[in-house]
Amino acid sequence: MNRKYYFQYLTFIVLLFFTGHSFAQSNNTPLTSTSKKAVRSYYEAMDFFEKKLYDKVVDKLQNAIESDTNFIEAYLMLGDVESYRKNIDKSIYCYKKAISIDPDFFPNAGYILGNMFLPEGKYEEALEGFEIAHRQKKLNVEKQKLISNKINSCKFAINAIANPVPFEPQSLGDSINSPYDDYVNAITADNQFLYITVKAPKGNVDGREILEEDFYYSYSQNSIWKKVVPLGPPVNTSGNEGALCISPDGMDMYFAGCNREDGMGSCDIYHAKRNGRNWTIPGNTGKSLNSVKWDTQPSVSSDGKTLYFTSNRPGGKGSSDIWSSVFQSDGTWSVPQNLGDSINTTELEMNPFIHPDGKTLYFASQGHIGMGGFDLFVSRKKADGTWSTPLNLGYPINTFSDEINFIVNAKGDKAYFSSDKLGGSGKIDIYYFDLYKEIRPELVRYMKGKVYNAETHKPLEAEFELIDLTTGKIVVNSHSEPVLGEFLVTLPPDQEYALHVNRKGYLFYSENISMKSGHFSDKPFLKDIPLQPIKSGEIVVLNNVFFETDRFELKPESFIELDRLVYLLKNNPNIRIELSGHTDNIGSEKHNLDLSQSRAKVVYDYLISKSISAGRLQYKGYGESKPVSSNESEEGRRVNRRTEFVVLE
Repeated sequence: MNRKYYFQYLTFIVLLFFTGHSFAQSNNTPLTSTSKKAVRSYYEAMDFFEKKLYDKVVDKLQNAIESDTNFIEAYLMLGDVESYRKNIDKSIYCYKKAISIDPDFFPNAGYILGNMFLPEGKYEEALEGFEIAHRQKKLNVEKQKLISNKINSCKFAINAIANPVPFEPQSLGDSINSPYDDYVNAITADNQFLYITVKAPKGNVDGREILEEDFYYSYSQNSIWKKVVPLGPPVNTSGNEGALCISPDGMDMYFAGCNREDGMGSCDIYHAKRNGRNWTIPGNTGKSLNSVKWDTQPSVSSDGKTLYFTSNRPGGKGSSDIWSSVFQSDGTWSVPQNLGDSINTTELEMNPFIHPDGKTLYFASQGHIGMGGFDLFVSRKKADGTWSTPLNLGYPINTFSDEINFIVNAKGDKAYFSSDKLGGSGKIDIYYFDLYKEIRPELVRYMKGKVYNAETHKPLEAEFELIDLTTGKIVVNSHSEPVLGEFLVTLPPDQEYALHVNRKGYLFYSENISMKSGHFSDKPFLKDIPLQPIKSGEIVVLNNVFFETDRFELKPESFIELDRLVYLLKNNPNIRIELSGHTDNIGSEKHNLDLSQSRAKVVYDYLISKSISAGRLQYKGYGESKPVSSNESEEGRRVNRRTEFVVLE
C-alpha cells in the first residue's frame, strides 16, 4: 500500500478502536491493574491525550507499564498513540504484548495488529493477528465476515508469492517519464499515439508549491517513442485535467474535469473530438451521465457506444463503484448501470479499462481477495452481458502497495502502468511489460487509412460502418477525421464483416472483411478508400452480395449491402443504374450467362420490393465475358464472381 494511504489507514484504525476500549473506562469499568501508581499514570495519560500532548501521553503510559508490566489497557493505549505518531514497530510491540497477556480482553486487538502488518506485506504476521481476531466470539457477524476476507487475502498473498507470474517491467524512458508524477492514460489501436497525465509544479502561492495536472502525448516513430509534448488548449487549461481515455480509433477523448462552472458534481466527465491534429473544445457529457457526486476515470468501448467509469453516486455497492452508460440515437448517454456484484464490492473499485475486444475489463479493487491495498483484476463479459468472477493478475504484478493505473494495447500482448516502486527517473514513472497468456484479452486487428475524393484526392469526412454479417448488427459506427480524412477501426476476430463507407454526393464504398480462421493475421489492414462522386459511367462492386455456389438465391447477409444501395437511390432520386451479374469461366459459356442474368434479376427484384421505381433500374448478365482478374487462380475466379451496378445518368 502507498505509504501515504498506509498511515491514513492506520490513523483511521486507531481513532476507531481507541474509543472502543477507552470508552469502557469512562463507564467506571475496573482496570486490570491493581497498582495505584500505574492507574494514576494511566489516567494522567488520558488527560494528555484529550489535549493532544502525545509526548506526555507516551511518558505517562511508559510509567504505568513500569509500575505494572501486565497492565493491558496501558499497552493498548500506547499502541494506539505510537501508531498515531507513525511509530509502527513500537505500536506492533504494544499490541502483541497486550494480546500475550490476555487475547480475549480486547476482541479487536488481533484485527488491528493484522492491519498493521498487512500494508507492509508481512502476510504471515498479519495472518496470525487476523486468526486471533477470528477466534473472538464477541465480534458481530459483519466484523467476522471482514476478518474472514482478511484471512483469505493473507493466504492468497502467501500462495501468490510462492507462485509468481511472469513480470519483467521496462521503463518507457526519459522521452516519456519526467522528474514528476507521470500517469499512463491511453494508447491508440495502432500503437502510434500514447497519452499521459503529468502532475508538475506550476509555481508557489504563499510559499506553498502548487501542482497542476495536464495531458501530454507522444507518437511512435520507427517503434521509438518521441519526447512527450503538452496536448495544449483547448483541452489543457489553467485547472486540473485527469483520467483521460482515447477511443481506439483516436477520434474521441473523454476525461475528468473537477469543480468547473458547467459541472454537475465535484468531478464530471467531458468529451472532445479530434479535428486534424487538434481537438475541439471539450463539453460536459451531460446530466444523464454525470451526477451530483464524483464521476471520473472513463474508458470507452471500441465501437464508441459504451462508457465505463468510476463513481461514488448513490445506489452503488461500496465507496466507489464501476458503472457503464450507453450512447443513444438521440445523442445522449443512458442512465448509468452499476456493473453488479461480480465487479463491485463494499469497498473501492476504480480505474476501469475496457479493451478494444469489447469483452475484457481490467480494473483496480480493494474489495476482491488480493495482496492488500488496490490490486489489479481482469473480468470477461459473458454472452448474457454479465461479468465473470474477476481474476487477480497475480504477484509480483500486484504487491502490498497500490496498483491502479493499467492499460493494454489493442494486440493484447503488452500492458502499461504507472508506479513509484521501481526506481525510475521521477516520482511516479510509466512502465510496460508482456502480459502472460491467462490475462490477455482476445486478439483484435485494426484497419487504418484515409478517405479521399477519387478525382481530386482531397481528404473527405465520411461515415464508417462495420457490420457483423452473421447477426446484421453494427459493431462500429464512426467517421473519418474531417480535416485529414484519416480513420482507424478495430476488428474483433472470428467474424465476417461488411465495411460500408458513405458520404452524400458520392457512391458508397463496400468491402467484405473476413476474420474467420485461416484468414486472420496480426498484421493491420492498411487501406486508403477512394469515394467516387456520383456521375454517369461510374461502377460500384457490391462486395457483400452473396449467392450459394451455382445458384441465384440471395443469402440473408446480402440484404445489409442491398439496403445501402436502396438508401443511395432514395437519397439521390435522379440517378438511374444498371445491375450487372458476372461469373468466372468454370462451366459452359451459356450456363454462366444464364446464371449471371438470374443473379442480376434477383437484385433488381429486391430493389423493386423496396419501392425503387422500375423506371430507374435495368439489369443484365454478362457471364464470363468481363473478367477483372485472371481465372487461373481461385482468388482470381472469386474476384470475377461479382455483382455490380453502373450509373447510367
